Amino acid sequence: MKKLIMIMSASLLLGSCGLYNKYDRPDVNTTGLVRDVNSLTDTLAVTDTTSFGNMPWRSVFTDPQLQSLIETGLANNPDLLNAALNVKMIKAQLMAARLAFVPSFTFSPQGTLSSWDGHTPTKTYSLPVTASWNLDLFGNLLSQKRSAQVALLATKDYQMAVRSNVIAGIANMYYTLLMLDRQLEIVTDMEGLTKETWEMMKLQMELGRARSTSVQSAEANYYSVQAQASDLRRQVREIENSLSLLLGQPAQTIARGKLDAQSLPTELSTGVAIQMLNNRPDVHAAEMKLAQCFYDTETARSRFYPNITISGTGAYTNNGGMGIVNPGKWLLSAVGSLVQPIFQRGQLIAGLKVAKAQQEQAYNDWQNAILKAGSEVSNALVQYNSSDEKSRLEAKQIEVLKKNVEDTKQLYISSGSTYLEVISAQTNLLNAELSKAADDFSKMQAVVSLYSALGGGRN
Repeated sequence: MKKLIMIMSASLLLGSCGLYNKYDRPDVNTTGLVRDVNSLTDTLAVTDTTSFGNMPWRSVFTDPQLQSLIETGLANNPDLLNAALNVKMIKAQLMAARLAFVPSFTFSPQGTLSSWDGHTPTKTYSLPVTASWNLDLFGNLLSQKRSAQVALLATKDYQMAVRSNVIAGIANMYYTLLMLDRQLEIVTDMEGLTKETWEMMKLQMELGRARSTSVQSAEANYYSVQAQASDLRRQVREIENSLSLLLGQPAQTIARGKLDAQSLPTELSTGVAIQMLNNRPDVHAAEMKLAQCFYDTETARSRFYPNITISGTGAYTNNGGMGIVNPGKWLLSAVGSLVQPIFQRGQLIAGLKVAKAQQEQAYNDWQNAILKAGSEVSNALVQYNSSDEKSRLEAKQIEVLKKNVEDTKQLYISSGSTYLEVISAQTNLLNAELSKAADDFSKMQAVVSLYSALGGGRN
């Protein structure tokens, strides 16, 4: 009873020392995490708990061909496959940390033949089984196990971050191809238009209504448009090669749809602040790193306390010491040892100080990861709104410029304008159409960025 009381008292004392504490999330600054592009208060007001970041990727990226590419990437991407292997390795380390609480057993049979002065050899044998058990009264093994547990969570977060990056990377490259296809289509149409203008000016010169300079300018403009088409085809091939690499496949042609046929969510800015902590795998991984450092500090603190080990041996042997015992007998022994550090040349104190400093660094990294996440969401929101506004304005501009091209051509035929005005009108139209295609892509890219910034790609 006295021993039981002593053990209970020691346990209460150790609990008060904080050796068995669990990680508890500290306060972190999330005020004004995301800027609202439409609010004068500069802070996004969150009124609903549904987050765009919680949407399955199939609900965000609805193009069947894109979905097929994403599925291929999730199955074959080398970085994602390696991330899964990292999880397996950490699971093995966690299993070892859990088994540290279990006694270890060793079996080491021995046999000896000994002869003195040529006499008949004496045969001795021993079949010992040794058990050793480290009593974790001071939380050393417990804190190491908990550290391994949060390390596993952080590794799974890394796996999810790689998964999210693969999905976002495939979507971005796919939409880039759609943009380049659209721009190539625009340039091809303009190539035909500039060829018609060139032919028209040659006819006007033959009729004596135009000079050779107008024909030369029209011809040069035609070649310039052809050069743009060649450059776009090069970019298409390069993006296809990069996307094939992301898919874990040899470089090949990528089947795809049309830019105008894409349908993406438009309700974007909901549930942001909380989701920064819950969905972002890199933010959660940073917190798990903080938790791991917390348990490493507990481990460093526990090293100041005694290490208690109980060992026992059971052996079946015929070695009776001075004489030989045949048949063999059982030999049993048990040993208890306690090692209390007294002077370790400052290593234990230094180890604890380093662990505390690393814990503070991990907290700073976690806070910075949250702020970075908020900044990325803010950037994606302003990119979406800006690109959407520009695209609508450019659509109106294109309608005006199309009419301007036709009117200028008619005026040129009737000698009401110069060839430079015709070429300038066509160039302005081409630039406006290319710019609109780029802004339509930028809007899609903003959706991908926001989905990734909110921790998307989880299912």
